Amino acid sequence: MPLLFFSRRFLIFSTVIPFLASIALYRLDTFDPSPLPADALVYSTTSIPPLVNDQLLTGAEFIGVGLLNKPEDIAFDGDSGLIYTGCVDGWVKRVKALDSANDSVVENWVNTGGRPLGLAFGLHGEVIVADAYKGLLNISDDGKKTELLTDEAEGVKFKLTDAVAVGDNGVLYFTDASYKYDYTQSSFDFLEGKPHGRLMSFDPTTKATRVLLKDLYFANGVSMSPDQNHLVFCETPVRRCSKYYINEERVEVFIQSLPGYPDNIRYDGDGHYWIAMPTGVTTLLKLSMRYPLLRKVTAMVAKWGINLMFAEDAGVLQVDLDGKTIAFYHDHKITHLTTGVKIGKYLYCGSLLQSRILRLDLLKYPAQKSI
Repeated sequence: MPLLFFSRRFLIFSTVIPFLASIALYRLDTFDPSPLPADALVYSTTSIPPLVNDQLLTGAEFIGVGLLNKPEDIAFDGDSGLIYTGCVDGWVKRVKALDSANDSVVENWVNTGGRPLGLAFGLHGEVIVADAYKGLLNISDDGKKTELLTDEAEGVKFKLTDAVAVGDNGVLYFTDASYKYDYTQSSFDFLEGKPHGRLMSFDPTTKATRVLLKDLYFANGVSMSPDQNHLVFCETPVRRCSKYYINEERVEVFIQSLPGYPDNIRYDGDGHYWIAMPTGVTTLLKLSMRYPLLRKVTAMVAKWGINLMFAEDAGVLQVDLDGKTIAFYHDHKITHLTTGVKIGKYLYCGSLLQSRILRLDLLKYPAQKSI
């Protein structure tokens, strides 16, 4: 029966052979994701605060539209009133935010020739930049001088210098998110589920770079506590922020089981940290984090330019000094918020996707008790 013969042949060529080919490709691919720690797979509502604004876009203003190319982090200089931000085109830009967002002024300040991420101010007005490609940079003399401070520790080069904080004694604390993958490959570090990150310090006096912690899961944002006693740093894939006690050299969990994947963390000078999360916990991410096989498939198709890591519901979480959640500002329509900085009555948010800074008036659009 020719029709039956054709159907069987069609079945073999359309399903069986592609299936066998897929198995072969899967086994030949060298990407080898690992299971994540059990506590990273816990999904709890305890990290959802009593106050919520789930429509962050409502009332939001946009600063520097089209002039700021993916401004990842934000640092505010209270003396000059200027906002500094690092863009994907290598520019560290200065922004004068005015009452009318449309009237705000954007200035091209310094181009690092890399990808500036985290920003902080040194003791003498210099701008410290964690550049993903270059390492830890010091920009001084009002932008006329750029100096490389460090780009390796213990003989291992930084691959993804990420965030930086400055102590009152001038010591710089910073993260290298991964010693294996660079900025363009960061999603593979996330998918691999192995701890390639480090928390480090740099002493400007001795020029010594010291590894404080290693084997961290994509070490991301870092912030100094107001009493200078400890740092709070974020590990993105495991949805956790931890404390590192500087003198005691010990670690304890600050907050975990976050409602999203943390990026930068900022202290506002008023008793609160603000934790930005580029995406919430989606069903696909939940499954992928639990099953390494799914992460491998996601990585395999990513090599062909297909992105299965769909992000949604980005936001910023406000917590107190003990890690107790206070308020959550988010929106299902937003993705890739990377930093949240409270300046006066406004919340300013950076992004890895958009070409502008988002600003929200917290007095006009406050988080409210969820019903």
